[in-house]
Amino acid sequence: MIASLEGTVGAVAFDSLVIEIGGIGYRVFAAPAVLATATPGGRLKLHTFHLVREDVQALYGFRTVDELGFFTLLLTVTGVGPKVALAIVGSRPPAELQLAIMQQDQAMLVAIPGIGKRLAERIIFELKEKVAAAGIAAAGTVVVGGGSGDGDVVAALQALGYSLAEAREAARAALAGPAATGSLEDRVKAALRALARD
Repeated sequence: MIASLEGTVGAVAFDSLVIEIGGIGYRVFAAPAVLATATPGGRLKLHTFHLVREDVQALYGFRTVDELGFFTLLLTVTGVGPKVALAIVGSRPPAELQLAIMQQDQAMLVAIPGIGKRLAERIIFELKEKVAAAGIAAAGTVVVGGGSGDGDVVAALQALGYSLAEAREAARAALAGPAATGSLEDRVKAALRALARD
């Protein structure tokens, strides 16, 4: 498995780029935002998903581990292949997409090219439980009385793939507002909103 690549950008196409490492050029499919910042001759590091099937091998590249994690989660949805998952991940930050799924916001998903109403419904149906369960399972591992009141929110955000620093900052922002007295789900949603604003 190829987990990440760091090297010189050899070429940039409309849907992919080539990263040259040690005389070998790796073609990596990436979102338009990644392609727009890549310049031939410049250095670039991408976290990658290495797709291996009987008839094809392909690399999909992401700027952050959060994007990669959400991409792999999207691949678990029936009818979502790598190209559709890449389009979804490339459309908005993972925090906004996770929040849309938790709030069952079909309109946000349907606004993404290639996503129809039925597929948006299926994504929400199949991922709502997984996104919420990741937060609740992580919160269950927090030691009661073992730290600040934002520990369960921090743990939930880390389970969703955010770094400890990002999770702590978002939890502080969420607990400074009206969500502070709400349920864990309300606090996690507020934290995801704070991450989406960044």
